[in-house]
Amino acid sequence: MAETQQQARDSRIEERPDSRSGYPQRPKREENVIFVGKKPTMSYVLAVMTQFSAGTKEVHIKARGRSISRAVDVAEVVRNRFATDVKHTVDIGTDEVTDEKGNKINVSTIDVKMNK
Repeated sequence: MAETQQQARDSRIEERPDSRSGYPQRPKREENVIFVGKKPTMSYVLAVMTQFSAGTKEVHIKARGRSISRAVDVAEVVRNRFATDVKHTVDIGTDEVTDEKGNKINVSTIDVKMNK
């Protein structure tokens, strides 16, 4: 299992070396995406507000599975308490994930796009 994860990680690395270190560069993550997990809700609210304060016009709040309710809470706190002028759209979907035993499991996903 660890071997396949390493291969997947290596395949995402660009082949050209970084000019400063000589090591291959990793692709940049999108800066305007907040991935919601197990931290307290206000941690993610702070992350969203930090993005808006930095001048970002659009922030994505993404979550899967049991974290979806927390992502919705984050969006509602931002919209009702901190940035009342924000418009939002919601995309829902399903990802197919393979567990340790090789079984394929469907996991619900949500992407809340908040536009200032």
